[in-house]
Amino acid sequence: MTSGHAPQPAPRAAALRGTGGRLLVHALAGHGVDTVFGIPGIDNLEVFRHLGHSGIRTVTPRHEQGAGYAAHGYARVTGRPGVVLTTAGPGLLNAAAAAGQAYSDSVPVLFLSAGPPVGQRPGDGLLHEVKDQSAAMDAICAWSLRATDADLLTELLARAFHDFAARRPRPVHIEIPADVLAAEVSWAGPAGTVPGVARKAAPTERTADPGGIAHAAHLIAGARRPVIIAGGGARAASAAVTRLSQETGAPVVTTANGKGVIDEHHPHALGAALHLRSARDFLRRADVVLAVGTELADTDTWSGPLDLPGDVVRVDIDPGQRHRNQAAARALTGHADTVVPQLLAALDAVRDRTPVSAAYRRELAVVRARIEAEHAGHGARWTGLIDALRAAMPPEAVLTSDSSMVSHYGALKGFRVPRPDAFLHPTGFATLGFALPAAIGALVGRPDLPVVALTGDGGLQFTVNELATAVLLGRPLPVVIVDNGGYGSVRTEQSRLGVPPLGADLPSPDFTALAAAYGAHGVVAASPASVTAEVTAALARQGPTLITIPDHSPNPEDGND
Repeated sequence: MTSGHAPQPAPRAAALRGTGGRLLVHALAGHGVDTVFGIPGIDNLEVFRHLGHSGIRTVTPRHEQGAGYAAHGYARVTGRPGVVLTTAGPGLLNAAAAAGQAYSDSVPVLFLSAGPPVGQRPGDGLLHEVKDQSAAMDAICAWSLRATDADLLTELLARAFHDFAARRPRPVHIEIPADVLAAEVSWAGPAGTVPGVARKAAPTERTADPGGIAHAAHLIAGARRPVIIAGGGARAASAAVTRLSQETGAPVVTTANGKGVIDEHHPHALGAALHLRSARDFLRRADVVLAVGTELADTDTWSGPLDLPGDVVRVDIDPGQRHRNQAAARALTGHADTVVPQLLAALDAVRDRTPVSAAYRRELAVVRARIEAEHAGHGARWTGLIDALRAAMPPEAVLTSDSSMVSHYGALKGFRVPRPDAFLHPTGFATLGFALPAAIGALVGRPDLPVVALTGDGGLQFTVNELATAVLLGRPLPVVIVDNGGYGSVRTEQSRLGVPPLGADLPSPDFTALAAAYGAHGVVAASPASVTAEVTAALARQGPTLITIPDHSPNPEDGND
């Protein structure tokens, strides 16, 4: 039965009037953005005009690469997309390395840049002109598109935030022509909505097909030697992965990006150990391996594909990962935080389950001891430092690291964390200069958490200018520098390959004096005990503290960047 009245159109909100820059800021706020990392320039000033009174916090790093790494750190600790705002040309291209790292690590970062005016021909010699900056970013990001009018801008923003939530979270870039930012526009959507939100598509299906779930559950239920490999895609499913481990008796090995998916103090946690032979040998003997949110890539194993003769069940949001690097007996496509609980429910319905034997449980203790012993051999040089850091840092603290040997061989396995957002490391793409700006982003995103950065003298100098940003932030931030005077990992490879030592031995600046020049604090720590004391003191001191650890070992097989 109907009322006899014609349906009424949805109420309209008052039109938003202003420039494209105002529309952009309004739309960002509507999508829940509370922080933008960016540097003002001549062609994005119309955006900065409106950021100041929008309620969105603007953090101004000293270089766009630092802005990208800070947005990465922010996204990792908050679970929300980071946002970077740059000028056209050099500003955007400065941020490209950070986009590459976010892509490699599957981290949602929105890169926004100005672009040449609509209709502008390449080659006219416009300020900041690039042959095709959007194409350059498209080769690095999940996608890069040009918003040639206000309506398209709101649609692209909607697409970006939809993709962050519904697909594999990777960076995207939207280029907004300078004249679109400056032009007067108006927008009126349904009441209570904001540009780009009203028209965005519904999220894609998060769950896997029931038949696949049932088959995978029967494989897992019948396993006598089950093992779980948790990658970065399992971070949101930490509780479910832990429960699955407990119910099946399966130990958990993680990738670098999956570090902390299960509390590394848990008796089933074998840690971030895929690069260790003892862990790979153990996986080779598994009859069922459940791989959740991982590429099983060379950057995880450090030695090529894993040898997994048993049945492999893969869970991944990306359909392209179903059989990449390792064929699966059953591949489940969907969000790990939905699919793993589906598996748990399906396991509860399996009547004939094979409990792991007491002998297997005893074997796990032996395997764990072998993994720890192998790690101790690789990381002996840094064991004292890593233990000293852990002693100084509260359990809830976040450690950011760099692409350095102290991180690869020391912290990756040796620094135990209780949750997946407590260790931020640049895997895969393996950029240098990540630790300091990522720590700044983590501090901005989670001001309730202590943060420590761990880097080498080479890595720090890629982004040492962000020390100025940290000083203005005014938050406690210990920056621990292992200083061996150059690029130690390069020295190691030169020695291994018989390459003449060229370009790797570089004198370090006086980091204590450099800290003072920036308005920060600087100290030298020559022993593990002094590292613990200095990090403890730095966590109680406002502003950043550079803590230099001299490390001039003559051993060419070791190194630090």
